[in-house]
Amino acid sequence: MNDLKIIGNKEWCHFKELNIPAIKARIDSGAKTSSIQATDITTYKKNKEDWVRFYVQPITENRSISIECEAKVISTRIVKSSSGIPEKRFVISSPITMDNETWDIELTLTNRDTMEFKMLLGRQAMQSKILVNPAKEFLLGNISSDAIDEKYETFVMGKSGLKIAVLASNPDLYSNKRLMEAGRARGHEMVFLNVQQCYMKLDTETPEIRYRGGNVINDFDAVIPRIKTSMTFYGCALLRMFKSLGTYCLNEAESISSSRDKLFSSQLFSKNDIHIPTTGFAKSPLDTKDLIKMVGGAPLIIKLLESTQGKGVVLAETNKAAESVINAFKSLNANILVQEFIKEANGKDLRCFVVDGKIVASIERSATNGEFRANIHQGGTASIVKITPAEKKLALKSAKILNLPVAGVDLIRSNKGPLLLEVNSSPGLEGIENATGKDIAGNIIQAIEKKLKYQI
Repeated sequence: MNDLKIIGNKEWCHFKELNIPAIKARIDSGAKTSSIQATDITTYKKNKEDWVRFYVQPITENRSISIECEAKVISTRIVKSSSGIPEKRFVISSPITMDNETWDIELTLTNRDTMEFKMLLGRQAMQSKILVNPAKEFLLGNISSDAIDEKYETFVMGKSGLKIAVLASNPDLYSNKRLMEAGRARGHEMVFLNVQQCYMKLDTETPEIRYRGGNVINDFDAVIPRIKTSMTFYGCALLRMFKSLGTYCLNEAESISSSRDKLFSSQLFSKNDIHIPTTGFAKSPLDTKDLIKMVGGAPLIIKLLESTQGKGVVLAETNKAAESVINAFKSLNANILVQEFIKEANGKDLRCFVVDGKIVASIERSATNGEFRANIHQGGTASIVKITPAEKKLALKSAKILNLPVAGVDLIRSNKGPLLLEVNSSPGLEGIENATGKDIAGNIIQAIEKKLKYQI
């Protein structure tokens, strides 16, 4: 660059060698390195040198555009994210063009799906010939949405994607929104279906599922169930219907039902040598004292069989308190489990996220002061954790026993080794994606593609 140039806190960039006609960048002189959004990163050899192939979705407002890029790997670098989490990244070099001037910069490759800007330009790339006016934006000129559409019209995917439904209740929940975004980003037609607004016609000749007053919805390639507990019965009935019509259901009705019956799933785990905290179940109040003694006495945990997100879970700190709570539940005809309290866990548990037989992310959840439940919905905090081989084996085996391609497996560390707490068939994405920075929604979509042998 010949002259000193003043730019704003947002500017448009062009990368000819990466085949990216326009990408909006956050200009941040406080950051040393520059980064660009990259997913599905793979490495390979080219002329005995390390190269990397990755995909960029450059337009935040249109994530169906995905550009395949290739570049030589210069190095790898440990970079701390905005949340302070260190991450190992590939570093590439590419010419950047801004305001008709071009120069080489280094870029680290990272997943910026959850961020507003798909690129960050740091001070290292500015050399010493750029000044930033943080109060202004697009000092080099903005690009209209029509102009962006024109630049990217040749990138519209010619191949039609899959038709995938997210079967849930609330389209605004983080997990549901992320699944819709991730599917669209990979070129699929994503449709949100409200469980309560679906209904069925049972017929030997023309069975149908209809939606909102008559639209027939028999033509989905796959359904992702995100069924809340109160809708388990009806939601599972819908899934069985979808399956009978030839639609692939990611997590089938039987698996979801089994995971939500805590007594049945505990019996399955016990039968298959899956270690769980000592658990008791009884009906008669006459057995309460022995039930408490059987699980090791107070303190102990009392769980409603249909509880989720830590709700319906009580810590009884004395035998007398435990008797009172257990008998109170029984008088209401509520089905409960009584479970030993793992004191040495110190209010922490592990969430292992399983997708297609692999653990794609793990976090440690810590309860707030005065709280024994580590659930994020109960105010718990999450951080990245490295799990042991025994914990990995336990998590994968638990999901496999319930036949769940997607599962959130909760473990607890005890003096006896890792113990299984429960397996969630509709695990939330927000806490684990924010803590790890991983695109788990994308992993779920890729699992569907693999199952249906779909290739982008």
